[in-house]
Amino acid sequence: MDKRKKIAALEAFLLLNKTYIELVEIKKEQEEKKIPKKRRWWMVSYNKSRARYDGSDMLADLRMEPSGKFENFCRMSSTDFEYLLGKVGPYISRQDTVLRKCIPTQERLAMTLRFLATGDSFKSLSYLFKVSTQTVSRCVHETCSALIDELRYEIKVL
Repeated sequence: MDKRKKIAALEAFLLLNKTYIELVEIKKEQEEKKIPKKRRWWMVSYNKSRARYDGSDMLADLRMEPSGKFENFCRMSSTDFEYLLGKVGPYISRQDTVLRKCIPTQERLAMTLRFLATGDSFKSLSYLFKVSTQTVSRCVHETCSALIDELRYEIKVL
């Protein structure tokens, strides 16, 4: 190669290298300036209707019904439900916050009993109780742990 071709190749290399470095710097600046996405919603609009009719209202309606619908829903009598609620209630209760109200303990227990009795998916329970699937999962896990801890000495396992 003659001298001019070598110089032209070197200039092209330097130009490409400079362009590449500038692109990398621009990319870094954009990543630093990147604004996190705003949430589109805090909760799904279907779950916002909890204010009108939620799981507590449903449980109260089922208890008042003399047809045995509560026993069919929870697979236990109302007195047994109250007994369990008294046992595990202090362990699964939560406090309301400034952002939202907590899920009542009776709903948490009913959610867990419905899951254990029927094997419904967390998704179907989320539609029934108007909470997110993750919330159902967390409530079932926490309530099952509380039931095990609290009833450990009352149940004899062979």
